[in-house]
Amino acid sequence: MVQSSAMKYILNKTIRFLTVFLAVLFYSEQAVATQRHGGIEGVIVHQMAHLFFAFSMGMLIYWLRERNLIRETGWRLIQYAALFFILWNIDAFTVHFLDDQTEIIRVQDIDLWHIQIKVVGSSSDLGIFYYLAKLDHLLCVPAVIFLFAGLRCLLKETGQNDSGKAQV
Repeated sequence: MVQSSAMKYILNKTIRFLTVFLAVLFYSEQAVATQRHGGIEGVIVHQMAHLFFAFSMGMLIYWLRERNLIRETGWRLIQYAALFFILWNIDAFTVHFLDDQTEIIRVQDIDLWHIQIKVVGSSSDLGIFYYLAKLDHLLCVPAVIFLFAGLRCLLKETGQNDSGKAQV
């Protein structure tokens, strides 16, 4: 009797999951990888958040070094994550500034896979800089990987395994 109710529970959960998964798969709209901010106020608040995040990561690095925690591998990896997050925030701030607060760069969609970057004036170097700065995932992904590795290392150093149970 207990097995039967457990099987019904598992079957019911599986059917619910598959229903939601198939609905999302077949009835979803186009997803785009960029986000627009509502009006100039949204951009300014977003820019302030990037500056605050970068400042916070700088403070984290300062305190890690001040307390000599970077001798431990986990904290050292977290320090590297904070450094990459600072670089990512500076990069994102710059791109948002060029995108939303100046009229120097204009990006036009040519088709689904191609865009054209137009620079007002004759500086093609700014277009190349803008294109490279838009590759901000090259800074954010390593930051997340370092953060994950550092937290995992700290977890192992505290004597816990991956399931969260203390080792005896």
